[in-house]
Amino acid sequence: MTSNAEPRQAIVPESAAGRRLDAVLAELFPEYSRSRLSAWIKSGDVSVDGASIRGRDPVRGGETVTLTAVQETQTHAVAEDIPLDILYEDADVFVIDKPAGLVVHPGAGNPAGTLVNALLHRDPGLELLPRAGIVHRLDKDTSGVMVVARNLPAHTALVAQLSAREVHRQYLAIVVGALVSGGTANAAIDRHPRDRVRMAVREDGKDAVTHYRLRERFRNHTALECRLETGRTHQIRVHMAHLKHPIVGDPLYGGSFKLPKGASDEFIAALRGFKRQALHAEVLEFMHPASGEPVRCSAPVPEDMQQLMKLLREDAAAHAEAERSRR
Repeated sequence: MTSNAEPRQAIVPESAAGRRLDAVLAELFPEYSRSRLSAWIKSGDVSVDGASIRGRDPVRGGETVTLTAVQETQTHAVAEDIPLDILYEDADVFVIDKPAGLVVHPGAGNPAGTLVNALLHRDPGLELLPRAGIVHRLDKDTSGVMVVARNLPAHTALVAQLSAREVHRQYLAIVVGALVSGGTANAAIDRHPRDRVRMAVREDGKDAVTHYRLRERFRNHTALECRLETGRTHQIRVHMAHLKHPIVGDPLYGGSFKLPKGASDEFIAALRGFKRQALHAEVLEFMHPASGEPVRCSAPVPEDMQQLMKLLREDAAAHAEAERSRR
């Protein structure tokens, strides 16, 4: 599928004389990424005074640049009628509350039934965007809020905000161990040197920063509010495990299961039965790609994490009462 947009025109300012076309084009049409503009130059969809020139060719100033944006299918996946919880939508973006268990992108082992398939059913035009407009991802078993672009200008603007660390992303994580204070995990992350499924803290990795503060303390666990400064794969999970406080239920980084002393059978069963990482993206705030106004969306804490926190409170209260009885 292709979509032929109306040709757009702009006049090269006299002050740009002598500069490369591709650099000037990025300033004339900032709503499109440099890579996409370069592709359009190479495909002949950009003309200067009616002629095609190369991206490295200099401009004189005063020319008329015509951009015929021909969009081709970028995402090849089958649309599927999968329910989505939409928190906010307009012509430029969707903000969704992704449930735990929903894979974001089709891939090996998950050719269908993903968020991409659901989005294409909701808006078939998303096939013209890379990854159906998804600009950041959540792991399969992490729940919570995500933003999806609905057109190329919105996609370019949101990717730029993420790259500039201007998007506020706040998570709720339930971790093993009773922390006494918050802090910042500043440790580079990259692929594990031996296990390609896992990520790991590595000196030669990519910059990764997670800020965390105490939300609620229990007897042997802590609810943390985590804020991402960067967005590496598995970042919060890897950082918490690196700090020796892995996320409850994390199948990759959780380590060996430890039973808290004196816990009830119900509590132990709940901990054993929590089969996903207790991690939820609860707040996302960004600047709207068209209006420039702030957009803040929050996703309610899912039932399984609410129930886990309820049992953690009950365990802490029962232990405190037992301690008082022994005095």
